[in-house]
Amino acid sequence: MKTKKSSHTKSGYLKGIRFFLYDTEERMWADMTKSGEKSRNSAIFSFLVTAALLACLIGYQAQSGKKESWQTEAGTEAISDDTVLLGGMPVGIYMETDGVMVLNTEEIEGIDGQEHEPAGHLVKAGDYITGFNNQEIHNKKELLKALENLDDEEVVLTLRRDEEQLDVKIEPVESSPNEYKLGIWVRDNVQGLGTITFLNEKSRFGALGHGIHDADTNVLMNIADGSLYKTSIQSIKKGENGIPGSMEGIIVYNGYNRLGTIDKNTDAGIYGTVDKIDDVFQEQIPIETAAKEEIEIGKATMRCFVDNQIQEYDIEVTDIDTSEKEINKGLVIQVTDEALLEKTGGIIQGMSGSPIIQNGRLIGAVTHVFVQDSTKGYGIFIENMLKEAE
Repeated sequence: MKTKKSSHTKSGYLKGIRFFLYDTEERMWADMTKSGEKSRNSAIFSFLVTAALLACLIGYQAQSGKKESWQTEAGTEAISDDTVLLGGMPVGIYMETDGVMVLNTEEIEGIDGQEHEPAGHLVKAGDYITGFNNQEIHNKKELLKALENLDDEEVVLTLRRDEEQLDVKIEPVESSPNEYKLGIWVRDNVQGLGTITFLNEKSRFGALGHGIHDADTNVLMNIADGSLYKTSIQSIKKGENGIPGSMEGIIVYNGYNRLGTIDKNTDAGIYGTVDKIDDVFQEQIPIETAAKEEIEIGKATMRCFVDNQIQEYDIEVTDIDTSEKEINKGLVIQVTDEALLEKTGGIIQGMSGSPIIQNGRLIGAVTHVFVQDSTKGYGIFIENMLKEAE
């Protein structure tokens, strides 16, 4: 997956999601033949990934007298609409797109020795292929199989483009005897690491504080479903001005490590349901949330995982923009904690979704870092995330 830097990137980050460094299969030709297809073993899959939006775990000191379990708290009047479980935990994420996402089109050499671009000016980056000759298509495997069984000189692809559905006719190019290609790069899944910000009384979580965009097209990805998995942070690379730092972690994608489901990808973050609450929220801390009007310029903290421990670090809220021109940039923050500056250089790739706490209440989550000044970044109002979690 390609990465492109900008003046400020999402939690560290690489613009787009840059949350996910790569997809296991990377970009794959939609026109590959059976002999060229690479299958993915999803039963047990582990990898080491540098997280562009890796979770920054956070240590929040529990107040005396707090309840020991979220289930108990959720069943009492102590948990209300403005109280959540405090997050900050890193999780592995796997999501499948709703249809097969088009990344790009490209010229291919035909059996006649000429260059052809059969999908050029017909299919666009960001389109989703949902049908092939009136047959529903859900993933790359189905698309490849349909191409293997091609017996027409012309195919009709059903596309979803924004909110519109359209059919386009394409003439596949014969690149070798009985092997036809469309010249389309596609993707149907995305994987990586992220941070959970909170869990509400309905076991609904919010994470990241910004959406997952495809790294090649920068389009907010439409997802069909997804899952959360256990992960562990292995190392941290300190950031420098112009070069954001990063975290590395290990994810094992199997049933045992599955923690919950993802059902929403929005500009305000990703959302879903946690099934194994005790595994995710090992330290279960109820915390009240604050409306954006209650946030103040001044001291705050953010919860981060550094040096294999969870703790809070001092920051300053330096600006508050309630106009909501951009849903995930309502807060401007600056790291002031000398210990964190020494260890990470400020906000690094992986802190996206890290809770921001002020006056004992949850006010938001870290979403971006300023590439040219890694001590500074953006945050989202927690009320925006709470609305999306409903």
